[in-house]
Amino acid sequence: MADKTGSRLGRGLAALIGDVGDETPTTERARGQRRVPIEFLRPNPRNPRRTFTETELAELAASVKERGIIQPILARAVRGANDSFEIIAGERRWRAAQRAGLHDVPVVVIEATDEQSLEFAIIENVQRADLNAIEEAMGYEKLAIEFKHSQEDIAQIVGKSRSHVANTMRLLKLPEPVKAHIRDGKLSAGHARVLVSQENAEKLAEEIIARGLNVRQVEALTQESATKDRPARKARQAPGKDADTRALEKRLSDALGLTVTIDHALGQGTVHIRYRDYEQLDEVIRRLERSG
Repeated sequence: MADKTGSRLGRGLAALIGDVGDETPTTERARGQRRVPIEFLRPNPRNPRRTFTETELAELAASVKERGIIQPILARAVRGANDSFEIIAGERRWRAAQRAGLHDVPVVVIEATDEQSLEFAIIENVQRADLNAIEEAMGYEKLAIEFKHSQEDIAQIVGKSRSHVANTMRLLKLPEPVKAHIRDGKLSAGHARVLVSQENAEKLAEEIIARGLNVRQVEALTQESATKDRPARKARQAPGKDADTRALEKRLSDALGLTVTIDHALGQGTVHIRYRDYEQLDEVIRRLERSG
């Protein structure tokens, strides 16, 4: 479960760096800002961000060359090594500084475990919207697998809703070619959320890219495809429903404000709830959780 440290992390990196001037003794307090030779720093192997485009690095390097690094890099000392620091947040700034020919960079050094280092890296990138959807999902997955965090814990740590964390992690189920398109920026997070529920996700992804479809157009396309498939599904179903089943469908539909259908036979069956978007799905989940 998330503890007080997780709650503190949710305040964001700006709050942490602001604590540098705080004179209250605490084991969490940063040691202070200093300038560190650029070669003393090394990347964080747990950094969820893997994609650094040539264009953005070139633009940032030009800015760094003119104005320097405004926000310090967050790092921790490497155990057993003198004058060696692992970057927790700010790898892009460090890379740009090398391109700009800087000899040293401003750094805030803190004490952080492997778990906290990953949490800080995810928080900074999520807050800056620097991660693509797959990188964000992989970051959450690492917190879940390596450090046994529940989705509720992760949501508290990064300041997102539990449903956002769950829906983002579901993107890892997409075929590898689709995930590659998301990493390359050819597909947005919105596209990805629509595709994750599609059996023909790879083919649909290629069509989205070729036609330049936006998210709403993709939603309409998938609904149209589902409508075409519906007669075939109905042909396999029983010819009709009894009055009790239809009455129960209406009762559930009225309660949820969504279309509900029930397929019932031989004492067992399935309930289908049709929703238009993720906001409606979230509302269904919240109601089910409250009833539990």
